[in-house]
Amino acid sequence: MLQTRRAYGGMVTAPHHLASQAGLRVLQEGGNAIEAMVAAAAAITVVYPHMNALGGDNFWLIHVPGQPVRAIDACGAAAAAASIEAYRAAGHATAIPGRGPKAALTVAGAVSGWQRALEIAAGLGGRLTAERLLEDAIQYAEDGIAVPRTLSENAAAKRGELEDVPGFAGVYLPGGNPVAEASRFRQPRLAETLRRLARAGLDDFYRGELARSIAADLVRVGSPIRADDLAHHRALDVTPLSLNVAGHRAFNMPPPTQGLASLIVLGVYERLRIGSVDTAEYVHGLIEATKQAFRVRDTYVTDPAYMSVEPQVFLTEDALSSMAADVDHRRAAPWPDVGGAGDTVWLGAIDNNGIAVSFIQSVYWEFGAGVILDETGITWQNRGITFSLDAGDVNALAPGRKPFHTIQPALAQLGDGRVMPYGAMGGEGQPQTQATVFTRHVLHGVDLQSAVTGPRWLLGRTWGAETTSLRIENRFDAAVFDALRAAGHPLQVIGAYDEVMGHAGALVRHPDGLIEGAADPRSDGAALGF
Repeated sequence: MLQTRRAYGGMVTAPHHLASQAGLRVLQEGGNAIEAMVAAAAAITVVYPHMNALGGDNFWLIHVPGQPVRAIDACGAAAAAASIEAYRAAGHATAIPGRGPKAALTVAGAVSGWQRALEIAAGLGGRLTAERLLEDAIQYAEDGIAVPRTLSENAAAKRGELEDVPGFAGVYLPGGNPVAEASRFRQPRLAETLRRLARAGLDDFYRGELARSIAADLVRVGSPIRADDLAHHRALDVTPLSLNVAGHRAFNMPPPTQGLASLIVLGVYERLRIGSVDTAEYVHGLIEATKQAFRVRDTYVTDPAYMSVEPQVFLTEDALSSMAADVDHRRAAPWPDVGGAGDTVWLGAIDNNGIAVSFIQSVYWEFGAGVILDETGITWQNRGITFSLDAGDVNALAPGRKPFHTIQPALAQLGDGRVMPYGAMGGEGQPQTQATVFTRHVLHGVDLQSAVTGPRWLLGRTWGAETTSLRIENRFDAAVFDALRAAGHPLQVIGAYDEVMGHAGALVRHPDGLIEGAADPRSDGAALGF
């Protein structure tokens, strides 16, 4: 059984222990939490390559004592050549292909997020260079890592849809077979790409020699992305959404992420006045709050430049009370609504000065588009498949438009002075898991690791699986299952620590400097401090 980790010097948590170690080394050398996060973020692109990559996006929430919480949107937009007309002319009348070059239609924002975060870090006294911060990632790419079980299983499971996608088989099907668990896995082209970024600077990804190489490879395989699309991209400083939840201030990302849904779940749950944790009433309440949140999300959330309403209007007392009033405490509301899948990593870091970072990075589905660029070894995301080819849809495809994002990091400033970065991967499971971790620990007093380890459930889709049932881990009491079924929930009871529930994590810094950390036993991760 994992126990809550505690330390005073600093702490990092990530879903792979090598990424946690990369961040911890930075903290031990005197780097701040933002610098530690860049090191961990770079390392995890190498050690968990099926879940995130240089060819993906990321989002940041940064707490600095005495300052407003800052947010970074490092999400890439659709290429200038990516239009509804272009896809229909190419024979895609109803939907963007889920895999392959045509699925690689949005710019990768991840490296720009690292770049902007380091600019903020420098203003806070950060002094470590990109060369130092990418050091662990370069070593793991060059020398190799032991293949995690989740990577091996996903390479095997997705072989049928990815083996003919440019670049995939050469990396993940050596000798015609999926990479084997515990075998040594080297990524020499990626090592050289990271080395170039360390030498030339992170901006080289968008406006330098590396950008030209990336663009040439994307054109060669048939993606609509061009050099100009890369050159026009910048990470954005944005204002996070926030909500008072029982005297605590919860923060999340604004659109185009589903951060609004995460805050709605907390706001509705608070108003249901549920007294006991991990009971049928508790699970039912969070599920029904999730349905309320998802209906708002699916109706309104898109690129903020295209939204007809301000997201904060759904976080008012009247709006949340109205949604809570629509929840029947005894019966499940009809479901499903339309959802999406996802593959992602969440990481957190806190340093001894109280800087706290909540960070999430993704290529959307496992292995993203499946496209691996020949010259650089970069895996490209398929986040753009969340666009619709129906011009009347809330997320209709348009050149330069940002796609809807399931990923969003969470952070809370608690009423007693504690600060809590937390989050999870897992598509539609992210708002649900975030709410479970927050409500267990903050509202019901469950210790941090137990809040993450405890049994979870999933309404909707994640990891590419499509189901209308409510999947729930088998560690709840049998009476909980009976009561949920009686309320009308179509349960599918699954394994004790099923990876479909995603990988969660959390850190908490107390006013006296104590830092607590938790990692998910469903992952290969660790919370490491000193």
